[in-house]
Amino acid sequence: MTKIALAASLAVALSACGSVGQDFMAPANVAGIDNGVFRHGAAAADAAQLPKEWWRIYGDATLDRLEHSALQDNPGVKAAGERLLQALAQSGTARANQGPSVNVSTGISNSRTSANTSQGLALGNRSISGNNFSVGGSLSYEVDLLGRVKRMVEAADSQALAAQADRDGVLLMLSAQVASNYWQLRGLDAEMAILNGALGTRRESADLVEARFNAGLTNELDLARAKVELSNAQADLHEVKRQRNQLENSLATLTGKPPSALQLPVAAEPSSLPLPPAIPVGLPASLLAHRPDLVSSVAGLRAANAQVGVAEGAFYPSLQLTGNFGYASEKLRDLAQGGSRQFSFGPLALSLPIFDAGRNQANLDLSKARYAEAVANHETKLLTALREVEDALSDVEQRQLQGDAQALSQAAAARAYLVARTRYERGISTYLDVTDAQRSSLTADRAAAQIKTQRLLASVAVARALGAGWAPEGALATLAKAN
Repeated sequence: MTKIALAASLAVALSACGSVGQDFMAPANVAGIDNGVFRHGAAAADAAQLPKEWWRIYGDATLDRLEHSALQDNPGVKAAGERLLQALAQSGTARANQGPSVNVSTGISNSRTSANTSQGLALGNRSISGNNFSVGGSLSYEVDLLGRVKRMVEAADSQALAAQADRDGVLLMLSAQVASNYWQLRGLDAEMAILNGALGTRRESADLVEARFNAGLTNELDLARAKVELSNAQADLHEVKRQRNQLENSLATLTGKPPSALQLPVAAEPSSLPLPPAIPVGLPASLLAHRPDLVSSVAGLRAANAQVGVAEGAFYPSLQLTGNFGYASEKLRDLAQGGSRQFSFGPLALSLPIFDAGRNQANLDLSKARYAEAVANHETKLLTALREVEDALSDVEQRQLQGDAQALSQAAAARAYLVARTRYERGISTYLDVTDAQRSSLTADRAAAQIKTQRLLASVAVARALGAGWAPEGALATLAKAN
């Protein structure tokens, strides 16, 4: 007993001396983004991480409702949650290997030996029969000499972290899709309002031209042109409604509902889309650390690094301790007596690989190659993330400039239409000038609404690309008060 305890104590002491493999460190080129900044930005403000419900910066109650419904009822979110539970269960299984395994067993049996065997003949041609009652427990424990089991636990925990990040990535992508579809739908509402206004104007123009034609003041060509413009506006309106129906169906699917269950009324003031939130200038590239896909990638690197340690552990000895203790008796009433006691401690089994035909070395090479592949894949994901953020920020910047230019075009087109119509009514010019001016004004108005929509979509893209890692000035304080 003393020798076994001494051996176990020595094994535990050895396990504290070191671990196989190397502790994980992020690659230098991954950590190097901490001091970098993105090139594009709009307004000076301190960068800060957005809250979990990042879409609330838009202040739209309908969008809030759609986001909450999607995150609660979308089947993809439920599936991602189940994958996380699976990873946590696997982590718990690996962690259980760090402790001993203790089992309790009981047994009842009745047996009889043959009287004609050599054993029975030695007993005088007699058989042995009777009952056997037993109760006891067994212990099995692998002493983690050099941290192989610890590396297995580290790998499983890292995989659970990766699953959690993947779940967060699903939530982020879903919330971004809902926001994008919603703002596209509201942009189409604005275009519908513009087209409805254009239809009214064209009906008035058609009535005016028809009256002038009936009075002999104009020709049939002008009347035909007026009707063409009226029909074109009606056709454009039907196309916009078709696109809106598709976006409404898409939002229903994202929120986990059949298309017939979701009907969004046209915005009360569709012509006035909100301005996108301001994005701070000089956003630090370290905000990418909030992106779920990069968090998952780093967790995968950690798991691959731990697996290298597990593979190295196969080259070293393993120590297994077992033991049994219990009671056995022919009669149940004698089971608890001291004479019925039985036990065994050991063996304290130490195994050391000597020859495996290169199997352990091949497994180690495989683990190292997988880790190197994970590093290369992470570098690709990092570069892709940097490009996505730069693209989104550039889009925000250029869409704003485009909107400023389009506002001038819109005002000029509206003025040109008024001048052309006045000249036509006075008989100075033909109706062709009016139709051209009408067409240009409608195109400018619709382009302005589309640019406003694109500016909102660009702000959503920034939030998604940064993993919701930015906030406009004052937004966090406002949201904190709301909570």
